[in-house]
Amino acid sequence: MSQGVSSQTDKNIVDLSRSHKNKAVAKAVKATRERLQTGNATTQHFDREMMVMHLTAMLQGATVVPILVLLITAIGTYFNQQLNLIGWAFLALSFHAANILIARRAKAREMTPESARKWRRYLLAGQVLNGGGWALFALQQCQFCGGNSYVLFKGAGLLIALSAASLANTMLRRAVMFGFAPVALALVAKAGLSRDVPDIGLLAMFAIAFAFFIYVSDRMFLTNRSLLSFQSEKDDLIAELEVAKSMSDEARRRAEEANLAKSRFLASMSHELRTPLNAILGFSEVMATEVMGPLNNPIYKEYTNDIHRSGQHLLNLINEILDLSRIEAGRYELNEESISLLEICEDCIGMVQLRARAKNIAIQSNVEPNLPLVWADEKSMRQVILNLLSNAVKFTPQGGEVTVKVGWTAGGGQYISIKDNGPGIPENEIPVVLSAFGQGSIAIKSAEQGTGLGLPIVQAILAKHNGQFHLKSKLREGTEVIAILPAKRVLQSLPAVEETQAVERRRRSFA
Repeated sequence: MSQGVSSQTDKNIVDLSRSHKNKAVAKAVKATRERLQTGNATTQHFDREMMVMHLTAMLQGATVVPILVLLITAIGTYFNQQLNLIGWAFLALSFHAANILIARRAKAREMTPESARKWRRYLLAGQVLNGGGWALFALQQCQFCGGNSYVLFKGAGLLIALSAASLANTMLRRAVMFGFAPVALALVAKAGLSRDVPDIGLLAMFAIAFAFFIYVSDRMFLTNRSLLSFQSEKDDLIAELEVAKSMSDEARRRAEEANLAKSRFLASMSHELRTPLNAILGFSEVMATEVMGPLNNPIYKEYTNDIHRSGQHLLNLINEILDLSRIEAGRYELNEESISLLEICEDCIGMVQLRARAKNIAIQSNVEPNLPLVWADEKSMRQVILNLLSNAVKFTPQGGEVTVKVGWTAGGGQYISIKDNGPGIPENEIPVVLSAFGQGSIAIKSAEQGTGLGLPIVQAILAKHNGQFHLKSKLREGTEVIAILPAKRVLQSLPAVEETQAVERRRRSFA
């Protein structure tokens, strides 16, 4: 049962049904870009939004006008000593109630660009109705008021009403002009008929304020529309970024699934690939050594040697690919135990010594004595050191030198440094060398080309040990590679039992 579950878990099924989602996403992105690039439809696009915002603000500030009307009525009645303003207040509040009713009905309906234009006409008509109420206020007279005090009172009331309307109707264009045009006409008629200086002064003051507030409200409307445009563009760009991110995440997920499927396939093919290769290597070696009898044709013997060398090279390549695939697939398990990096280094130096002598390369070792054991996988660490040493010997020229150092790190861990005086690696090629199957220009030109998997395997093995890998290289000066094991893998020697008990007794005595 567990085997079936694991096999089901190991399956990488790419969901091909998501292709239709990508088409919808591409369509949405295309529509968004076209809307962002088309500036002519900006006004019509924001009619609905601005109308909704105006209705909301209008309903939320519905009590401002009644409070203003009642306040003006109370002050005017105190000055006039008559009840004329009470009738005006009733009419003004009725007109305001009609506007609120229109706003409520518009708010309850579904707002579309076409209906927004219709409700805009209704609201502007309601503003004209409100303006008629303020025009009646502008025509009010006071028989018992001395001097120009009542004119100043009316002027102050009209200015306050005009400024309040300008602030309340920033989302409804020309609302101030429609709302207070009746007031301006009433003041013009009154000043023309009476030709009194106070009435003319009131007309002039209101005309200036009227023109100013029309300009201010128009600028505020354009500013609000621009802000809405910027907000919409920002939201659209954020949506496009999210769509692009989801598409990249989907592509990354599929790439990871494909890579994992590849790694699992190669890791599971270990037996199938190695079995025929071992047979080829075995039979070619038997033929080359003439165990079953001499080969009469010397060319056949040369061919068998070529077969054996090619098979050995192919086996090494397969082993490296399978090691890297097992690591990527998460099937590379460490068999950890206490080991000595010094001993492993000495063994690996002995293994490459013969090849180094053939090229007249001197291998110098500089190690710190009495290094404690570390907790690691011996086979893996041996593979790390052997890969790094083999690379150093491979790319060091005739008569060169390789230096091996083993010691403590500043953080309490242990490191292995292997430095050669070879041709080095150009700085821009270091990322290529550290990638899988990557080879620098010098390695490609070399007669001893490799697979390009040695350093990626080293990095992966050290990562499994929570270690680090550093590569330092300068062109024509050489290369240094450093493998580091963390301090938590270093095994420190424990104090003797007697000493521990004595310290404990002294601590208790002081306590």
